[in-house]
Amino acid sequence: MTKNRGGLASLGKSLDSSFSKPSVAFAHLGCEKNRVDTEHMLGLLSEAGYGVSRNESDATVVVVNTCSFIQEAREESVKKLVGLANQGKKLVIAGCLAQHFQEELLDSLPEAQAIVGTGDYQHIVEVLQKVEAGQRVNQVSSTPTFVADETLPRVRTTGQAVAYLKVAEGCDYSCSFCIIPKLRGNQRSRTIESIVSEANYLASQGVKELILISQITTNYGIDLYGKPSLARLLRALGEVKIPWIRVHYAYPTGLTSDVLDAFNEVQNVLPYFDLPLQHSHPEVLQAMNRPWQVDLNAEILNRVREKLPESVLRTSLIVGFPGETDAHFQHLVDFLEEQHFDHVGIFTFSSEEGTKASTLPGQIPYELAQARKDKLMAIQQPISELRNQSFVGKTVDILIEGVDPKTSEITGRCSRFAPEIDGVVVLQPVKGAVPSIGSFVPALITGADCYDLTGVLATMQDMVNAAKA
Repeated sequence: MTKNRGGLASLGKSLDSSFSKPSVAFAHLGCEKNRVDTEHMLGLLSEAGYGVSRNESDATVVVVNTCSFIQEAREESVKKLVGLANQGKKLVIAGCLAQHFQEELLDSLPEAQAIVGTGDYQHIVEVLQKVEAGQRVNQVSSTPTFVADETLPRVRTTGQAVAYLKVAEGCDYSCSFCIIPKLRGNQRSRTIESIVSEANYLASQGVKELILISQITTNYGIDLYGKPSLARLLRALGEVKIPWIRVHYAYPTGLTSDVLDAFNEVQNVLPYFDLPLQHSHPEVLQAMNRPWQVDLNAEILNRVREKLPESVLRTSLIVGFPGETDAHFQHLVDFLEEQHFDHVGIFTFSSEEGTKASTLPGQIPYELAQARKDKLMAIQQPISELRNQSFVGKTVDILIEGVDPKTSEITGRCSRFAPEIDGVVVLQPVKGAVPSIGSFVPALITGADCYDLTGVLATMQDMVNAAKA
């Protein structure tokens, strides 16, 4: 049975109201997996009668759900914590930074009343109760084993139309640059029945786009069913009445013929592939401890394009990995120029203590890594613009996400854009009825740059012309 989930508006009187319990505000940092954890904590505290404030300045206690993936993320988390401490707030530090540093945080920040690990957020109510009683709490399991399901209360923070659904937690891989398995534990998948149950509930709440997330979504189910089961899951979700289902974090080894068939067959699953390839050169991939990916990159991309010609391809790449030579980098340049990805995220290597990569020889100076990043960005931007330009003159469905009250300018996304990480579609103001947020409308695309599209609401004649084209 699903309990007490919905959008922030569903909190109703619990928001900014007077309660005998202290009001609590949340600060969310990091990835969308972390966002879902925050939403569960919001749901648990709301159900327990805590006032959840919209404004940190109004709250007695601030729960900061932190990120510790790379140094830059840790610095952002620490800056947020220190800023709130300087305002005299009581702090509950949750998430990856708490899992990573534990007692160091309690020692360094007297304002920190509690730390809550990545596998312990389900205890947030008990943690707050102990804090109210004057205790300092360390609620961090040494090895995270918990994974939330559809029975855990949840208050969404993404608005009515979009929801993230975590299908698994943790990771069994040991990429040499990544600390996530130490922070999140081994992979724990939810059952297909649990995921479908939550998806059906979200559909009943008006969700129009469901984004499946985990560390490696193509490995979904291997721990439960003895083999990766993403294809089974997608076919089951095909019965859910949500128009768009998007998959994030698909590793190339998991894009089997059966999985690609499921993408092709299931009408509400978008042909959008988020593939964190990280590099192209076999020697760099070996050093990254991703030997299963060597010689697979181009093969899987060709297979995806052959089976799903309308597919949208996103990837993330790391430059400046230890030992990356000029020849390795040129291989990556050639790969990027050849493959014509729709969207690319490019990152400089971050040396993380506790990972094998931090001890590898041939550490690359930051300036050189940044120069390589800049070069790849300069190559990719015109490619992305060309990919976007191919949609000019087409009529596509747009999910409306905002209307400027002053200018009546409308913003939304077409299926080729994932929220937060890709572009948007900006539609010219219209006279008369303005489309409601969360609705789908047809739009004629009239312009494009390397990130965004522009357009107008389509007339019937536009749609007829597009159908004939």
